[in-house]
Amino acid sequence: MAQGAGAAATPPAAGAGVPQGTIGSITVAGTQRLEPDTVLSYTKLRQGQPFSQESLDQALRDLYETELFADVQIRNDKGAITVQVKENPVINRIVLEGNKRLKEDKIRPEIKLAPRQIYTRSKVRADVARIIELYRRQGRFAATIEPKMVQLDQNRVDIVFEISEGPKSKVRQINIIGNEKFKDGELRSQMVTKQSRWFRIFSSGTSYDPDRLAYDQQKLRQFYLTEGYADFRVISAVAELTPDKQDFIITYVVEEGDRYKFGDVKVESDIRDLSGEALTKTLSMKKGDWYNAKKVEDTVDTLSETAGLFGYAFADVSPDFNRDKDTLTMGINFRIANAPRVYVERVDINGNTLTQDKVVRREFRLAEGDAFNSFLVKRSKDRINSLGFFQEKLDVEQKPGSAPDRIVLETNVQEKSTGELSLSAGYSSLERFIVSASVTQRNFRGKGQELRTSVNYSAYSKSIELGFTEPYFMDKNIALGGDIYRRDLNSFRFLGNSVNDRSTTYKQQTTGFQLRAGVPITEYISLALRYSLNFDDVTLAKDVYYSDPDGAGPLPSRCDPLLAGRYLCDAIGKRTTSSLGYSLIYDARDNRIRPTRGQQLVLSQDVAGLGGSVKYVRTRLNGGKYFALGGGFVFSLTGEAGYIHSLEGQRVDADGFPTERIRLVDRFFLGEPQIRGFNIRGVGPRVKRYFLQATTDSNGATTGYERVNGRQNVQDDALGGRMYYMTRAELEIPLGSGAREMGLRPSVYVDAGAVAGIKDPVLVNNGTGSFAGYCDPGTGAPTGSARVRATGTARNPVCGANYSFAGGNFEEVYLGDTLKPRVSVGFGVNWNSPFGPFRIDIAKALLKEPGDDTKLITFNVGTQF
Repeated sequence: MAQGAGAAATPPAAGAGVPQGTIGSITVAGTQRLEPDTVLSYTKLRQGQPFSQESLDQALRDLYETELFADVQIRNDKGAITVQVKENPVINRIVLEGNKRLKEDKIRPEIKLAPRQIYTRSKVRADVARIIELYRRQGRFAATIEPKMVQLDQNRVDIVFEISEGPKSKVRQINIIGNEKFKDGELRSQMVTKQSRWFRIFSSGTSYDPDRLAYDQQKLRQFYLTEGYADFRVISAVAELTPDKQDFIITYVVEEGDRYKFGDVKVESDIRDLSGEALTKTLSMKKGDWYNAKKVEDTVDTLSETAGLFGYAFADVSPDFNRDKDTLTMGINFRIANAPRVYVERVDINGNTLTQDKVVRREFRLAEGDAFNSFLVKRSKDRINSLGFFQEKLDVEQKPGSAPDRIVLETNVQEKSTGELSLSAGYSSLERFIVSASVTQRNFRGKGQELRTSVNYSAYSKSIELGFTEPYFMDKNIALGGDIYRRDLNSFRFLGNSVNDRSTTYKQQTTGFQLRAGVPITEYISLALRYSLNFDDVTLAKDVYYSDPDGAGPLPSRCDPLLAGRYLCDAIGKRTTSSLGYSLIYDARDNRIRPTRGQQLVLSQDVAGLGGSVKYVRTRLNGGKYFALGGGFVFSLTGEAGYIHSLEGQRVDADGFPTERIRLVDRFFLGEPQIRGFNIRGVGPRVKRYFLQATTDSNGATTGYERVNGRQNVQDDALGGRMYYMTRAELEIPLGSGAREMGLRPSVYVDAGAVAGIKDPVLVNNGTGSFAGYCDPGTGAPTGSARVRATGTARNPVCGANYSFAGGNFEEVYLGDTLKPRVSVGFGVNWNSPFGPFRIDIAKALLKEPGDDTKLITFNVGTQF
């Protein structure tokens, strides 16, 4: 309001717009930061111009609308106008209090007020509205914001937003009115929004979201349309907030309508290369089937893809519906409009800053000038995804070219990191503490080359490897690569009741290299060749497993079957393996890294004996089939089998006994991690050594021997086998977007398999039978001419070596040599955790054989799996 100094003595004006005089002078008072001329510029008052009460009031309104002033007064003293202002304060800082569920980095970008800006009430109100909207998006409709202003000196203020977040507003109830054909629960299962219940504590779908409400209406309509209810509609969808603002009650009113069947269904084509009659015969829907809108959509896509196979990229497929409400039938005529045959004008690749164009282009199955083919476009997309160089959401867009019969294929890629530097430590239930370091570059120099080196160390294994692969040697479709490595393995046996109670048996040192080459035969079939040369040295601890380890006794210092068992004694020694192998690969998966559909079959053979001291033929066959079930579910069936055949003659051990021709370190082994639910090497042929204690009669005389209870009194050694098979059925379960971002990938599975087929080993029954050894009674040297008994703690008494055996009495039993399937069922989760990859499996063995070693829980931290 304009206030005049002499207003009381001045008679009322006859009209608001009646001039009161001429402005003699204008004075601005109270300014601090603003110049007086700036204040006057916001008004129309000028010296020497006439003024009225209306013009003074308008000037007052103009100054308040600038939001620069907390108070404005205009006084008139006989034409001398004084504008008295009080400037709005300057914001010193913005303070958020009470926000726990929403962090400041989420709220502050929404706040428009900032330090050193002029404070205005409208901006504060707008910021309050923005913060409340953020909380509503989080489902917190009870959130309140109380803005406060803290006055400081020099006309400065702190703006404090006191936030009361309130509880998350859940969906208490979903009511559906008007449904007669389907129960409420069946319809609710189609919705993304779920009712809040205790068992959905980790679900994000129980929070109210207005966008989700609209989406659920579409989901309901889709469901009814797939069931034949073509007239279905949602009359209303109302979400009501309970008085306490804690929950929502959602009510849908629906009208189901009648159920329709398909009437006459046919295809009409204006394209000469596509026969409408022939295409009609391929349609999945038939007259008399219940109407299904999803089948109609799928048919449109299928017909479009079929046209694309013949080069008609822009063929327009439109369904014409003929609804008969009397007969409740829906006739459909799929019309394929005429379109020119299209040729590829250009292939554009965008977004690749590191990867060279040729790395992407060579995966394309189409080139400039080729006739368009939708199948080859899809195949190109799958091959590019399989490189693993780009983000998964990759698409090949089809854009019109410079002429109606030209098309441009544009690939927009988003590169992801292909280099991996890993320095990690972890714990494995198999190998205890693990330390590993590796450097891998899968797209070396942007040429698609792979360079890798790794060093691993654990209590039972050590290795160092270096490898390189060139996928397109000299820009030809020929892959070349090689690896050099050194691997040290300490095999172990479990002794006690705990997995941590184990003893090292044999040590294997392997040094070698491998050369690899691969060539494609067809689009889906390729051939891989390899040559390997390995130098192996298998040893046993002499002080534990050797007779007379220091050479002081009458017998030679050698591996003692009484201490180690003949299967271990047979494994020791140095040998050279020179092998040549090949793999014939059929791969039609959509992605080689994480497939969701397609199949793979691989036949591999390796022949050892091109030089060296080991001769065998090893054959393997493995394959898999992957099914995308929809909704993110992926089901897979995989299997493999193998057989190794010796090319050597009959082998005998140091005592002349016939022994298995395939050495221990060359055999197949099964167990964790191949078949979950079993321990490492827990499936298949094995020798168990049971320690014995003497039984006596009432006079103290020994009457026999019995096994000592307790796992610590059993030594369990896996022998492996010459043949094996293994199969797995697994279902990968999708999670919400939050879980996917965390890298959580759960799955349920059934594993089955077996390994068998070796010659029965010669066993020792010390204390209840005979020790299978040979020696000359005169010299004590092994001759293979006489059977010698060994009882109690004395060994080889006939040979004169009557010294004690520290191992005591025992009995060896051979178990598990059968191809009967072992079966386990379980649940597992992969997690890309902040401290490294993590995998946990809980599996129960359903079928097993005597001697098999089972295990319920398996986990790995800090190692790849």
